[in-house]
Amino acid sequence: MIEDSTESPTAASRTRPSRRSFLTVGTTGIGGVAVGAAASALLLNDNGSGNGHSANPTGGLVAGLGTTTVATPFPHQAGISVPATQQGHGTVAAFDLVPGADAGHLKALMQTWTTAIADLTAGRTPSGDADTTALGSGPCSLTITVGFGPSLFGKAGLDPASRPPQLAPLPAFRAEKLDPARSDGDLGVVLAADDALVVFHALRTLTRLAAGTAKPRWIMSGFSRAPGSSPDPTATGRNLMGQLDGTNNPTAAQPDFASKVYVAPDAATTWMRGGSYLVFRRIRMLLTSWDAQTTAEQERVIGRHKATGAPLSGGVEHTPVNLAAQNPDGSLAIRGDAHIRLAAAANNGGAAMLRRGLSYDDGLTPDGEPDAGLLFLAWQADPGRAFIPVQQHLTRDMDALNRFTTHETSALFAMVPAARGDGYLGQALLEAAGG
Repeated sequence: MIEDSTESPTAASRTRPSRRSFLTVGTTGIGGVAVGAAASALLLNDNGSGNGHSANPTGGLVAGLGTTTVATPFPHQAGISVPATQQGHGTVAAFDLVPGADAGHLKALMQTWTTAIADLTAGRTPSGDADTTALGSGPCSLTITVGFGPSLFGKAGLDPASRPPQLAPLPAFRAEKLDPARSDGDLGVVLAADDALVVFHALRTLTRLAAGTAKPRWIMSGFSRAPGSSPDPTATGRNLMGQLDGTNNPTAAQPDFASKVYVAPDAATTWMRGGSYLVFRRIRMLLTSWDAQTTAEQERVIGRHKATGAPLSGGVEHTPVNLAAQNPDGSLAIRGDAHIRLAAAANNGGAAMLRRGLSYDDGLTPDGEPDAGLLFLAWQADPGRAFIPVQQHLTRDMDALNRFTTHETSALFAMVPAARGDGYLGQALLEAAGG
């Protein structure tokens, strides 16, 4: 079910014209992604071996960028388990309800957003949308994922008992320096695509449709490696510290992937079954201090070789980390305060989450330092069993990486399941509330 590419009847039956009417969308491929025929080189190499690598991966990938759509892996929203090698641009935004908006207004907004999202992600122009920002563009792998914040329930007049315990506000963590104006929010939206204009247009569309019910609280945009920029499209991307980021992420092929990332089908909170909890953090990297370290010291801080991502305990990038490995002098190969040691599932009761990072560069801080770093997104079935204990461990035991990072923004959202049939996002909760 994780990669179920079944298209909803609502999305399949819409007939409004495309932003780019001559686009042809191909059949559903690996990971629930539908691609144009020009991108088929991604799946077979030139001798048909099917090893996932093309003899000319860049040409095949770029040729299919504009026509690519990401199918909804029902019952989950699209945009959660999309491979990190896709979508070079992303934006995370929070909205707050305006005074006087109640559950009825929220229901109407979710109905409107659900319809618009189906159009935007298919490359169609939403009804009444006169914005030409993305005119001529295709869907470009656009995904839009929507969720509810802890504060929404009181503001919308929803039954406090309907808020699941997993959506309790995050606790304070040592050494974080959060900006309240750029944290939290009643509604959370994550948008990502292969084209920045497509992301911008989609958010502007949702913002216009929300007028009178909700207004933006904060918006943060980032980027990752552009599709087609690497000869190996499956290679792990790098962050602004130059480190491979995401090596040990769970993958959809693992049998326990769904239990780590998605709310169980029999969960007590019925309206979140098939959804996922998103922890969002804006983490500024202290790049001047980081760059002053030798490569060897940077590797000791992380616990991996910078060039290859291989653990200092030996092997290659995806070799399991051996936390007991020692150097010839008897010291730990991966020292006690190394990031990968303290973050390891084995040291956190098996806690795991699907991490996806977007780099950001907002120029300079008032003191002239780089205002750049990581927009950290962590998807999980239960923050109390994943992000929270891991982050507490990292701060309590003084993760060496903490000396080179500052957490400046924090938010938690219950990213609801996908809309069912002709329904809308959040319907199970809002119908129960009588909205």
